[in-house]
Amino acid sequence: MAPDETPTLRDNAMTRFPVPDFEDLPEDLQERIAEETDQAGFTPNVFSAMAHRPEQFRAFFGYYDAIHEGSSLAPEEIEMIIVAVSGTNDCYYCIVAHGALLRIFADAPLLADQIAANHRLADISDEHRAMLDFAVKLTESPGRVDETDLDRLREAGFDDEAIWDIGTVVAYYNLANRMALLTDMRPNEEFHAMGR
Repeated sequence: MAPDETPTLRDNAMTRFPVPDFEDLPEDLQERIAEETDQAGFTPNVFSAMAHRPEQFRAFFGYYDAIHEGSSLAPEEIEMIIVAVSGTNDCYYCIVAHGALLRIFADAPLLADQIAANHRLADISDEHRAMLDFAVKLTESPGRVDETDLDRLREAGFDDEAIWDIGTVVAYYNLANRMALLTDMRPNEEFHAMGR
């Protein structure tokens, strides 16, 4: 995107709620969206959709930043968790968008598809399989998570800080998946080809 070009929020970013006009958004949202658009080369539809409620946009992306910037997990591990959780939740937007990021961070063009379909059969380490087993259990049966699940993660090599970080990614993306499903958020076409 050219530096003086104004981002355009796509009307088809979601189908169940209206997408606001970029020019009508508060200045801080405009700045964040312009920054993301400049970095990606397009405006990811999650920004267009979440701009529907500016206060929630701020909280949503503030927590996103805290999870991603301060994590003890590697970027590809975070994306593996997101894709596994999103596959479990049938979240089309996040499977496609974060699948693209996983392909890029892991430099593995098939990995995201494997994890989205069935992480148990994916070409991953035993450590990462334990991580994704936990992520799926916390997604599907959170009331059944107990100390033995944390012990399995510790045995796989994760310390308490990493276990906390795994849990925050799982929790956040269960929220994100549900918002994407509620709004019928659509992934940008650009995501489909990234990292292939």
